[in-house]
Amino acid sequence: MHETVVGVTFPIPKWFLSRILEEGKTVFVKPSTLRLKPGMKLVFYASREDQGWHGEAEIESVEHFTTVEDIIKKYKDELFLTPKELRKYERNRAKWHSRGRRPRPWMVVKLKNIRKYPKVVKPKRFIAVSGRYIKEDEYREILKKAGV
Repeated sequence: MHETVVGVTFPIPKWFLSRILEEGKTVFVKPSTLRLKPGMKLVFYASREDQGWHGEAEIESVEHFTTVEDIIKKYKDELFLTPKELRKYERNRAKWHSRGRRPRPWMVVKLKNIRKYPKVVKPKRFIAVSGRYIKEDEYREILKKAGV
């Protein structure tokens, strides 16, 4: 039986996640690891403190960039990271990738229909930094446990 992928999840430190769920920031940025398409769900997993899925958004659009300066220029105040934080992320990222490997492009995800769940849902397994896909059955289970 083939299960349909309906969304993705990525770990985000809770203090950054609140900018999306409570402060109305609509642009999520990270190095590209998964293939995202408009219409998919992005389910927000809080890493570090209060771990679990806290909410979701619908992916409106996905773009790829090679420099953070281009992202900052285009999205400014819509970004969930400040320009200073995004530049720091880029500097730290440069330390992570191994020699000889081309760095992944930056993935910029424009969000819509953002909603916070009434209850935090703990995943059954660890969510790696690279994120992972969410299939239909798991998504339905998340919504049920979240009280949506």
